[in-house]
Amino acid sequence: MSDVFLAMLCRAFLVLGLMATVAGCAATGAGSGPLQELATESDQSDAERRARVRLELASAYFSRGQLEVALDELKLSIGAKADLSEAYNLRGLVYAAMSQPTLAEGSFKRALQVQARDADAMHNYAWFLCQAQRYPEAMTLFDQALAEPQYRGGARSLMARGLCQARAGQWMQAEGSLLKSYELDPSYPGTAINLAEVLYRRAEFERARFYIGRVNSQPVSVNAQTLWLAARIERKLGGGAREREFGAQLRSKFPDAPETQLFEAGRFDE
Repeated sequence: MSDVFLAMLCRAFLVLGLMATVAGCAATGAGSGPLQELATESDQSDAERRARVRLELASAYFSRGQLEVALDELKLSIGAKADLSEAYNLRGLVYAAMSQPTLAEGSFKRALQVQARDADAMHNYAWFLCQAQRYPEAMTLFDQALAEPQYRGGARSLMARGLCQARAGQWMQAEGSLLKSYELDPSYPGTAINLAEVLYRRAEFERARFYIGRVNSQPVSVNAQTLWLAARIERKLGGGAREREFGAQLRSKFPDAPETQLFEAGRFDE
């Protein structure tokens, strides 16, 4: 699998949605039965507020790579409120990053025991299973997350499912998942990059050119990997001026990148 895939695989796994849990509170309307109002922060118990503050701190520490501190904050969060699924979900990510797969899996399972319809936990657990090459289990969980009607992470789960299918060598299915993800969110360059890679693997070179071209047309999205993929596609389409153009960009912008060295050596099939 190429460096493009490996980079996007890591990003997909570390996506975490920490959405506040809401609970209804009763009010009485004139001439009617009890009404359900939207819950606000004031409806939270002191224990839940403490748990969520610790959870937010843990998320911030995790994003900075301070894993042990994040784990300490999660212990305090869970101690304050033992049924907070988001805390177990994040704990699974922390343990996975600490190379503790047994503890990570136990945390994801616990998150889903607490909240069986937690689609974010399903997504992260599915990605964990994909990295362990437990592909059928991963696909089942991705599908369950995508089936949740209130889930807002459909584009990221479709991308992650597509990457997982690619790792399993299921190139046609990977193309389908990535196309759906792209339709939902065409602005995210990672989806277009990986879709172009899958199409390249399927010898759909003209279509691959289209998607990687969309990425390379945005300067902020250009890197050595996107230029290298574009050069490889052009080589398959006959080489020529466009291939040389991408090679020139690699030399000028990323002279020390491994992709530039591969281009210079003519090792287009690696």
